[in-house]
Amino acid sequence: MQALIYYLTIPFIYLISILPFWVLYRVSDFLYILVFYVLKYRKEMVFRNMKKAFPNKSDAEIMAMRKNFYHFFTDIIVETFKIFTISADQVKKRSRITDLSVIEEIEREGKDYLIVTGHYGNWELAGASISLSIKNLLYVLYKPLSNKYFDRLIYNSRIKFGTKLISVKNSFERIKSLIGKKSVFAFISDQAARPERAYWTVFLNQDAPVFMGAELIAKKYNLPIVYVSIKRVKRGYYEVNFEKLFDNPKQTKKGEITEKYTKRIEQDIIENPEIWLWTHNRWKHKKPEIQNKKSPAKTV
Repeated sequence: MQALIYYLTIPFIYLISILPFWVLYRVSDFLYILVFYVLKYRKEMVFRNMKKAFPNKSDAEIMAMRKNFYHFFTDIIVETFKIFTISADQVKKRSRITDLSVIEEIEREGKDYLIVTGHYGNWELAGASISLSIKNLLYVLYKPLSNKYFDRLIYNSRIKFGTKLISVKNSFERIKSLIGKKSVFAFISDQAARPERAYWTVFLNQDAPVFMGAELIAKKYNLPIVYVSIKRVKRGYYEVNFEKLFDNPKQTKKGEITEKYTKRIEQDIIENPEIWLWTHNRWKHKKPEIQNKKSPAKTV
């Protein structure tokens, strides 16, 4: 069944991919009507997430925000398809890096480093742009899709511009083997973590479990940490900004790194909430009685 679904849909995906951008966004406008009004894809979840995150906003304001999000959501879908056939020049034009000085300073020192970001803006396009612009080799942690055919498709699109992927299943061992080889490791760190192994914080006014993998890796190997902020300039165009969060992670207290980059993601979301991935069930877990200081964490 997985193969059948893949082979039936792949011609349409590539057909969309080769369209010029102005036509691509007409497709997105149609998808918006389909997803929002016909399929009503996760509309109640999105409304609930937004309402809890912004309790001071009225229902009318939340509904307007939700509509804006779904317009962006369908744009992300077609932009992801476009990556299958987009050129390197188009990647850099559509996802412009404003200033590389933070990265260049770290790379001049011959260091490996770690970057963190969220499902905010077009993180796929930004990843491709970063890979094309830095000297160190970019390794992105990812979770394989359940459909092996689509997983291979997405995998190939992500490595197209030189990015390497590391499955979360063997990430600690793989990263260990790459330390000292001019590597940079990218974590998208705003998904819901397993509650029993997470760092718990308040994220958008709600208790939220956060993955500690980025912090554990950074402290183990003392990797500088850089936050990647992705701004949507206008439809189809983004700016990528780098901000150093920590120079010496080994000197930080437990949870300090995780807390800081989570709050940095939150800051971006509050500034422009429509371009975060609200369809993700971020707050599905309840905080256990055990406190953060007693929560177990995997040893690197």
